[in-house]
Amino acid sequence: MTGFHGRRGVAVVAFAQSEHSFSDLGWTEADLVMPLVNEVLATTGLRRSEIGFTCSGSNDYLVGTPFSFVAALDTIGAWPPISESHVEQDAAWALYEAWVRIQHGDVDTALVYGFGKGTVGDYAGISSLSYDPYYIAPLMPGDIGMAGLQARALKDAGFDVDPDPTPPPATDGAAAVILAAADVARGVCPRPAWITGLDHRIEPHSVGARDLTRSASTRQAALRAGVSAGPVDFAELHTRFEHEEPLLRRELGLEEDTVVNASGGPRKADPIMATGLIRIGEAAARIHDGSARRTVAHATAGPCLQHNLVCVLEAGEEAGEAGED
Repeated sequence: MTGFHGRRGVAVVAFAQSEHSFSDLGWTEADLVMPLVNEVLATTGLRRSEIGFTCSGSNDYLVGTPFSFVAALDTIGAWPPISESHVEQDAAWALYEAWVRIQHGDVDTALVYGFGKGTVGDYAGISSLSYDPYYIAPLMPGDIGMAGLQARALKDAGFDVDPDPTPPPATDGAAAVILAAADVARGVCPRPAWITGLDHRIEPHSVGARDLTRSASTRQAALRAGVSAGPVDFAELHTRFEHEEPLLRRELGLEEDTVVNASGGPRKADPIMATGLIRIGEAAARIHDGSARRTVAHATAGPCLQHNLVCVLEAGEEAGEAGED
């Protein structure tokens, strides 16, 4: 464990993800979220009233409905009033907020979920809205065009990558996890996936101010999270495009024998706003089922790997004890 001495031990104790659809089946936010919430609660045996904090991640632009996250929140049961928050970003960052909240010490458990309906919106146009408003957004390059800039830069730098990236299929889906502080985690999960490192870093908004053949934010987050402190059995990387994997492998310092995206990763299914959280859930699931002792999860947001989050998860009582108050 590196960098987190004196903080509370926190673990992922349950993970669930929806069936992923590659066409619009008319699923509402409630259809996506409610079954998952029921599943993770049943897995742990916790009641809704025992969840100290709830945090979600989504994007209203994807479905064209203002405050769509409120419709999803209705499925949680927000009366009597609950402590709740929302991030307009991938739910991996909602998990970060929930982890911070547990570190404060006023709650011991948190429910985190994210959902997205990529099949009903023009993601190329939607993603362009977040780019530099003066030089890039007016061109409406979309996520594929921006990825192409990085793929070409990597190809020219000697990476064995395809300079013409293809995106994963548009996907509808959702995911949910429960976090718990040490004492609760041991009581509700046979093999808690202890979060022993968690950090996120962001790079300049202007793509022209960055070296696209590197990912400084990923490298910094990996250093702060302590990825190099031990062997990594499995890594789940938020690689929507094939050229991103070799770059991320290098910046994270992963060994050749580290298995990457055994789940299929985002190339198999990419429910925008839940894809990053799924990476954390899949990495935790490897610890829950006993197939790994140490895993790494990565989530990204913004063009050309602009904003990156790295999470290290470990098995064993010693991992939880190292973070006790």
